[in-house]
Amino acid sequence: MSKLKVLVVGCGHMGTSHARAYHKLDAFEIVGLVSRTPASRNRLSEELGGYPTFSSFDEALEATKPDVASINSYPDTHAEYARKSLEAGAHVFVEKPLATTVEEAQEIADCAQRHGKKLVVGYILRVHPAWKKFIELAQTLGSPLVMRMNLNQQSSGAQWQTHKQLMLSMSPIVDCGVHYVDVMCQMTRSRPVQVSAIGARLTEEIDAAMYNYGQLQVTFEDGSVGWYEAGWGPMMSETAFFVKDVIGPRGCVSIVEKAEGDTDDIEGHTQTGCLKLHHSQLNDDGSFTKQDDLIDTSDEPDHDELCELEQRFLLNAIQQDWDLSDHVQDAVNSLKIVLAADEAFRTGQTVALD
Repeated sequence: MSKLKVLVVGCGHMGTSHARAYHKLDAFEIVGLVSRTPASRNRLSEELGGYPTFSSFDEALEATKPDVASINSYPDTHAEYARKSLEAGAHVFVEKPLATTVEEAQEIADCAQRHGKKLVVGYILRVHPAWKKFIELAQTLGSPLVMRMNLNQQSSGAQWQTHKQLMLSMSPIVDCGVHYVDVMCQMTRSRPVQVSAIGARLTEEIDAAMYNYGQLQVTFEDGSVGWYEAGWGPMMSETAFFVKDVIGPRGCVSIVEKAEGDTDDIEGHTQTGCLKLHHSQLNDDGSFTKQDDLIDTSDEPDHDELCELEQRFLLNAIQQDWDLSDHVQDAVNSLKIVLAADEAFRTGQTVALD
């Protein structure tokens, strides 16, 4: 087969990692790098050997006529760029979230189906071996489940500037929450029924209507409950910033953090040290029947390798004509939950889900 021409949109952390994957995989050929920031697109082009660069997405789409558009720009551009790419005949990889509203997300899903193109949303935890094992073990704990997760980031400098830019369109629990809500839905295999949330604006450097700390709580039809907490900024605590814990009638399973480090380090967002599986069964004398199991996950992909796994998934979906209907609908549904949490915070009311 001829190589798939790829237009990479966005040259920040995620765009860089995905571009490296396309550069490495023989089935892809990068035909352009798009960024509004000259320094970022020129840096990435130089690193990869001199690919054409563009400041305008529309110009790049028209000039390169790609087979694949890889959209890694700020969230408020995702829906527009995805729609234009699909209508131009390109398959689309788009970083999470798919859009900033549920209506836009569903429109993009329908557009992909209408044009017969593949749409893959960047849920990186779905290709992560340790997280896949985490979900598998959680499903053995019985029902209901109690799921506790967070990812707080003490950011400064350039990373704080990035966070403030992201908060022009969405809060931390929306931007990051889609990953973890998606994980919860896979663990429970149950329909979410209601969402509530709390939050706080801890800085005057963001719009008065925005908040840089939040926690959502979601209840599922089978009685399972989960919370997710996210905060961004120079004031955030680095104590208990990484909690990934699931409890069920038969015990609990937790991701044990790989190592202490800066919470704004993107490598630390997915890395694990081991999985700790605790069994709740007791002997007649009240002692535990089994010791805890420690499952080593230290030999795991780094961030660039995970992005490569995502692009291999996209490649297989295109070449083997996979049906991605469930993948896309899961992305729409997880967005629906986190946006309901945002509504719950702003209204002070629990939101019932359809």
